[in-house]
Amino acid sequence: MESIAENIFAGRNSSKRFQPKLVLCNFIPEIDKLGEFARLHGFSGIDYSFEMENLPRTPALEAEWVKETASLQPLEVRYHCPFERVDLGHDDPEKAGEAEVLFRRIIRLISKAGGRYVTIHIGLGHDSTEPLSWETTIEKLRRLVNYGRTMRVTVCLENLAWGWTSKPNLFEKLIRRSGAGVTLDIGHAHACESVQSRQYTVEDFVSPHADKVCNAHIYHTEIPDIGHVIPDKREDIEDRLSLLRDIGCNWWVIEIRQGEQLLQARKIVDEYLKLSCASEDPAPDGTYPERKL
Repeated sequence: MESIAENIFAGRNSSKRFQPKLVLCNFIPEIDKLGEFARLHGFSGIDYSFEMENLPRTPALEAEWVKETASLQPLEVRYHCPFERVDLGHDDPEKAGEAEVLFRRIIRLISKAGGRYVTIHIGLGHDSTEPLSWETTIEKLRRLVNYGRTMRVTVCLENLAWGWTSKPNLFEKLIRRSGAGVTLDIGHAHACESVQSRQYTVEDFVSPHADKVCNAHIYHTEIPDIGHVIPDKREDIEDRLSLLRDIGCNWWVIEIRQGEQLLQARKIVDEYLKLSCASEDPAPDGTYPERKL
């Protein structure tokens, strides 16, 4: 991991203290209560996951949603589209086209709200990659990334626990050929077969494009039919947090949707940060610059 840090940040002032923004999901439906919870517990932002059934369908509803989201200020908000079986690269052209229209619409909505990042997936909810076209996926993802740039929204691709994005060599090709940013899910990276079999390491999801990692999802691992599992102790995730620290990714979403477990995971992350920063001098602003793609 030191090699990544040395290659990317050789010129960085080592006296700066790394302090990421700790972020929670919108696990509370009411935006006012969500903001209250975040401020009460010292979170710096919201990672807002859209739900297909609750997307605003008219200009009036979009304006209302933008106004509600603005009430979260000064918390920063980034966005997430965990839509199952909605794929830019579906081998059915009609379904691929519908997905592209949907994601473009969401990017416009995010832009209206002043958002600057959105995370999407490839193959989420499918049992195999058979319904997907590799070349169509890359072509349409590249187009979506370019469209996002016109809206000042960075489109990021998340690694999943299975499928193309669970294999670091294929994930690298998708990122390189599309120009997308990266959302590194450290739980998916831990759970995927390519890491469990020791064919790859978690670092392999990062090393080819460490400068493109804009967001991180933090929890220990994902278990089928159970979901996201929090770490029992700091050592469970320490190496992966150090990897994020080394590359300067400063948006850490503690991706747990149960309040008590979320706060338990937060304590472990706080413990890691306290120990890792104990010997560092504070920086004037306390953070590293954000990724600009």
